[in-house]
Amino acid sequence: MNQQFVFDSKLKSTLLGFIGVGILCLILTFVMDDQPHHARFWSNFLHNSVFFTGIAFMATFALAAFITAWAGWYTVIKRIIEAYSLFLGVGLILMGIIAAGLWGHFHHLYHWADETAVASDEILQGKSSFLNKGWYTFGSVGFLAVWFLFAAWLRKVSIQEDEMGSPGDYSFHKKMRVIAAIFLPIAGFSACAVVWQWVMSVDAHWYSTLFAWYNMASWFVSCVALMILTIIYLKSRGYLQNVTTEHLHDLGKYMFAFSVFWTYLWFSQYMLIWYGNVGEETIYFRHRVDNYPVLFYGNLFLNFVIPFLVLMRNDTKRKFGTLIFISIVVLFGHWWDFFQMLKPGILHTAQESATEAAAHHGGGFVTGFTIPGLLELGTFLGFLGLFLYFIFAQLAKASLQPKNYPYMVESLHHHV
Repeated sequence: MNQQFVFDSKLKSTLLGFIGVGILCLILTFVMDDQPHHARFWSNFLHNSVFFTGIAFMATFALAAFITAWAGWYTVIKRIIEAYSLFLGVGLILMGIIAAGLWGHFHHLYHWADETAVASDEILQGKSSFLNKGWYTFGSVGFLAVWFLFAAWLRKVSIQEDEMGSPGDYSFHKKMRVIAAIFLPIAGFSACAVVWQWVMSVDAHWYSTLFAWYNMASWFVSCVALMILTIIYLKSRGYLQNVTTEHLHDLGKYMFAFSVFWTYLWFSQYMLIWYGNVGEETIYFRHRVDNYPVLFYGNLFLNFVIPFLVLMRNDTKRKFGTLIFISIVVLFGHWWDFFQMLKPGILHTAQESATEAAAHHGGGFVTGFTIPGLLELGTFLGFLGLFLYFIFAQLAKASLQPKNYPYMVESLHHHV
């Protein structure tokens, strides 16, 4: 079987074309941006950086969880998960740019970064010990660097197992188990902190205790959807012949289960805030329902109604056509989810800080904020191309099937 992926020139050219479209869209967004502080450009950059960095983080988290749980079924797709996890290195650079922009005053994505605003706002003053440039930089650079080091460490030991291990040698797997067990609690706590800063703090007066879980569920479903698409593409090229409908069925079940879990968190967050009816909490949803109804209701339709109705049947998780369709819907749906979490708060912040706030602020249509425009979709394709280019480059560096991994036989005979 062909276990060595070849990253050919045709695929490289296609993905470089996607990246080129993304760069062009970012340039056009910057040039044509009529919002204060180039809010549309920077919000697009933040939106996609957070989305794809989060996918890489959840791949690392899932890999560590599978290793710790003695899972065997995933072994034949282990190299894909490893490749996804290594994108954290690129995410470190992307989020580092956002952090540098705070210090250089290149953008005004976060209201709490405006010292003048903080001085006259009692709520922002109360949160300033956490919502500040230093903490944001430490979270974006420090935590991401730690995540990437663990991802690279797991990958390194995995490659060493290929090269120096032997059947029946569990020493490398034991080392991976130690690394994974150390990483999981660090990742669990630190991910909450960066989610609060990257996403929730664009609405700096608002908070939710469920928000971090909600974001990580969204990241994970996106990760599974993109992984299914990657696997099916590789199989169409003659690779991953040991990956069967049984493995795809399990990934489909993950996508279905966590779509329902995401909806449970969505409902719990919305219902508790609605029932409590506390003004500083309800304003987050009130603003989106009143001024961004397409984003708000479209989010639930894309990420719950469609996946639930399609994936509820058992056989739809075993058909390539259905999996491709629903994976595309889910991937785009959760990209949409992060759009609606970030864009309304960023636009409000940018307009409030501008002298022409009174003229701009309101509930009317705003290009690139009310719903995604062509430039937003092009930027998404550019970041997707960057992500996939990096992933395929990593896959070409090692065998697609791990050698000497203790659970390979279990994975080869996996049946559900």
